[in-house]
Amino acid sequence: MHNASSVPVSSPVTPSFDELVRVSLRIGCLSFGGPAGQIALMHREIVEERGWISEEQFLQALNFCHFLPGPEAQQLATWIGWKLHGMRGGFAMGLLFVIPGALVILALSMLYALAADLHWFAALFTGIKAAVLAIVVQALIRIAGRALKTPLQKALAVGAFIALAVFSLPFPLVVLGAGVIGFATAAARPELLGLSNADGPAPASKRPWAMTIRTIATGAVLWAAPMIAVLALLGSDHVLWKVGLFFSKLAVVTFGGAYAVLSYMAQQAVDTYGWLRAGEMADGLGLAETTPGPLIMVTQFVGYLAGFRAPEPFSPMVGGLLAAALTTWVTFVPCFIWIFAFAPWIERLGNARKLKGGLAAITAAVVGVIANLTLWFAIHVLFRETRDVAFGPASLSLPVLQSFDWRLAAIAALAAFLIFRMRKGILTVLAICAAAGLAAALVWS
Repeated sequence: MHNASSVPVSSPVTPSFDELVRVSLRIGCLSFGGPAGQIALMHREIVEERGWISEEQFLQALNFCHFLPGPEAQQLATWIGWKLHGMRGGFAMGLLFVIPGALVILALSMLYALAADLHWFAALFTGIKAAVLAIVVQALIRIAGRALKTPLQKALAVGAFIALAVFSLPFPLVVLGAGVIGFATAAARPELLGLSNADGPAPASKRPWAMTIRTIATGAVLWAAPMIAVLALLGSDHVLWKVGLFFSKLAVVTFGGAYAVLSYMAQQAVDTYGWLRAGEMADGLGLAETTPGPLIMVTQFVGYLAGFRAPEPFSPMVGGLLAAALTTWVTFVPCFIWIFAFAPWIERLGNARKLKGGLAAITAAVVGVIANLTLWFAIHVLFRETRDVAFGPASLSLPVLQSFDWRLAAIAALAAFLIFRMRKGILTVLAICAAAGLAAALVWS
């Protein structure tokens, strides 16, 4: 693996737009492993190997994205594109982060609805999941090493991890709490966060209120346009209206990423609307976990089945395609609105010492967030079953030891050897582990 020191972190380089598109497509096709894996991949590709964004900028933007509803990794990708090439860069990187996974999930949804055999596909991506586990661990080690500079920051990271893993506190609450601690610490003892006593220079640019308001207004109109068309042409009783309305609401309350709302979405889709059965919901989640793109793409699977099974006046396939497209639209358009509206404010917020303290503390907490996601991902990759154990206000999701999958553990160990010892590139590691997953399924089926 390339060393990040080959590109000066203090002097990020700006790629051409064509190069940004090529790398964005690469990231979109390789963004396995949920938010932890996707953030790790972007950090490696953008910060470490190419130096397009500095470590500080990356973590500052990641902090900000944790405050927003929606998939934080997709929003981070949009911000990186915006930072490098303005709105067209944001659209390019944000869309290319979503489109490959959306096309794969759509194809699999169509196959699933037609009862096609997906065992070979699941086996292939099982190996990829094991490889992603090693990639995520590597990213966690690297980010922690660079972000946790003082004992207080390390304590904040550990505290955030415990708050999430043991007490199941919401992501926004943990991040906001860290920000408050950092704000107060910077006012009294800034050196505890590795800060100087001096405030940074005041930003020279004007406050971008007009751009923010205009972006929100324009985005809201675009977001609502398909829903208005559905209401006018098909009415409020049609499944397309119900699908669009439900996932529109979900898009603005999905704080903390997809994991925070998956149980609510599954319960509503299965019990309230009857769009699919509980086992089918689990299948859809499994497909979303093993394909590129945000985990929230499982919404497209749900939307497709809903439209496929109640398509009138369309054919089942057309109804499914329309519902899947509408679901994807109402889920991801808000992500672009939030970033384009508020991204101009991110760097302004980092100038004052107290705000820098808040962001430094949040950066430390985000390391704990990534550690929690890494643990969650590791448990669900290496064990087929988990159980919740409660004691007082705390609870832990523990693996059932008898469900340990030694084949996946062996593939993950292979991936770790290739990454840490052999320094192999991500494409090589993914290809080898995908082949290993397929071979394991054929031998031990």
